[in-house]
Parts: sequence; C-alpha cells; structure tokens
Amino acid sequence: MHAETPLFEAVISPHRSLSPRGLRILFGALCLLCGATATGFVLLGAWPVGGFTGVELALAAFLFRLNARSARGVEMLLLTERGLRVSRTSPGGQRSARDVPTAWLRVHLEERPGRTPALLLVAHGVREEVGASLGDAEKRDLAAALSDALARWRGPRFETTPDYQASST
Repeated sequence: MHAETPLFEAVISPHRSLSPRGLRILFGALCLLCGATATGFVLLGAWPVGGFTGVELALAAFLFRLNARSARGVEMLLLTERGLRVSRTSPGGQRSARDVPTAWLRVHLEERPGRTPALLLVAHGVREEVGASLGDAEKRDLAAALSDALARWRGPRFETTPDYQASST
C-alpha cells in the first residue's frame, strides 16, 4: 500500500501492569522472601529446600522475562481507500503484513465459553484473528469501531451543492 490517508487505524499492544522497574522490585522482594524462608529451613536441617528454592527462583526469573518479552509484540490495523492491512511485529522483532480484501469483509466476535471472544476478520477465503492480547471489553470496542469505519468506507458519498435551491412555480 502506498502512503494514503488512513480511514481507521488501531495499534494493539499487550497491557502489562508493571513497568520494568516494578518487575525488578517485585522479583527482588520475591528473592528476599524465598531466600529467608529457605535459609530458615536449611538451618533446621532441611537442606534440600535450599536447592528447590533456587530452582523455583530460576523458573520465576525465566517466566518474568518471558512475560516482559511478550509485551514487545505489536499489531496494527490500517484501513485506507485501498483496503485493510494487518501488520504484526513479533516480540523478537520479525514483521509480517497481510492485506485483507474489504469487498465482503465482516468483523465477527466469536463467543467462546469461559474465554474472551475471538475477534475475527472474515471475508471470502480469509479468516484472520486480530487483537488476541485484548480483553473482552477492548475487543468489543475495537469490533464496533472497525465495523463503523468499514460501514463509513462502504457507504455512499453524496455531495450537496449549496447553490441548489428548489424552484417554486
């Protein structure tokens, strides 16, 4: 797509409640508490607890890092006169883009019991899920906004002339 005026644009990035600094503080507090508990058990003679605590903290560090890394993934929806483009940047930095045909495009929320609904772009031969990292309310808002933008894009455009006056005879 060439640089055109966007009719609709949404940038979707995963929400994280802790900043990197907050995450370091939380992990430091976790290390202190687990270390103090493990030290108490080791002093009582239950020395294997120290090893298990070390493994537990290493696993927690790995999972915290994995969670922080996944927050770098971004998804962008861009609707222009030429169509809808879905661009994704993975947490590792790989980029991909897909142009979705807009002629018969529908925005569909597929309800899934016990889970947030799937936000799907459905067209002839295409079924693309977007906004997987969003919560229920955010997906519903995005679906409504994108549906409205598609309706405005498809809708007739009437030009009125201010010089027109009805003649009375």
